[in-house]
Amino acid sequence: MYFKQFLDELCGCASYLVASRQSREAAIIDPALGIDQYETLLADRGFSLRYVIDTHVHADHVSGARALAARWQVPVALHESAAVAYPFRGLRDGEELPLGQLRLRVVHTPGHRPELISLLVTNPPRGPEPSMVLTGDSLLVGDVGRPDFGGGDAAAQYESMRRLLGLPDWVAVFPGHFEGPCGKGMCGRPSTTVGFERRYNPVVQLDRDRFLREMTESTPARPLNMTTIEAGNRGLIDAAWAMLRTASPVDEVAADALDHRPAAALVLDVREPSEYAAGHIAGSLSLPQADLAARLDELPRDRPIYVICHSGSRSLRAAQFLKQVGYGQVVNVRGGIKAWREAGRRLAQAAPVGDAPRVVDTEWTHAGGRLT
Repeated sequence: MYFKQFLDELCGCASYLVASRQSREAAIIDPALGIDQYETLLADRGFSLRYVIDTHVHADHVSGARALAARWQVPVALHESAAVAYPFRGLRDGEELPLGQLRLRVVHTPGHRPELISLLVTNPPRGPEPSMVLTGDSLLVGDVGRPDFGGGDAAAQYESMRRLLGLPDWVAVFPGHFEGPCGKGMCGRPSTTVGFERRYNPVVQLDRDRFLREMTESTPARPLNMTTIEAGNRGLIDAAWAMLRTASPVDEVAADALDHRPAAALVLDVREPSEYAAGHIAGSLSLPQADLAARLDELPRDRPIYVICHSGSRSLRAAQFLKQVGYGQVVNVRGGIKAWREAGRRLAQAAPVGDAPRVVDTEWTHAGGRLT
């Protein structure tokens, strides 16, 4: 067997290539938008691509599955329940995909999303039991995938975790994320084992009632451009442009500099609506980062835009995206609303947004590989 993990440092995602050295057949799981990296490896190793598999409809990054599948004239494979607008090979729970002497067994693990699958990898000539499992956004290192994306379900997530944790201790776990907004407490390591997670993952040790409360009472902020990216991955629109491609520098100011901003400047608050309602700078525009790409027509291109969030990380990425799509006068507010409040400045409040769960600020940094 040949196995390769690809890590995308910009969005915190992982993709995988599994191949048989005997048959030279390969499968690529959860490919990123930049597919040349896979093409290069396939050519260098003399592999032929047999399967392109997305473990689910991604909402935080644009999938490269359809582009890769088109090059190799193979179908994209997803769980049979996936709601997408393009033809695909539907996978069933328990189905085994042959890959030379290898076997990829489909395990339906809904929760983060209803169509989410994990893949058990077995090499029968070496041993009858699986040696690894690719878990997508179900079981993460030190956490589990959040269930509030597009029809996710906390109760289904609990049952899926029980199923995965029933695997033998030695099974290596390779998730679809090693950092980012899809889990509140992910460790920065890109892999783990079933035994380690069963013993030390604080979320999976909760009983069912506490697990459901933990998953539903508070949620992280939704990812940058989620609305547009999810629609793109469903095949409804072209969303490649909505991906943040580079961590380019942008101008930054301290929060108190907002007192001296130009009269024509717009303060753009990219936090969730419930965060904005709890306290915001008077006159600022609420446009959650998840909806930024979908609502660009609301933003002026001829005025300075000061982007703010809770502590400055979400706003930095939003500002980088605005710069990427041609907004020339973009400034990130360093320290965000937190710094504004700590400086004793006043905040306006709005009516609460329904019964939305409390949003936990989970801005993340590459520096410790962990959400902070």
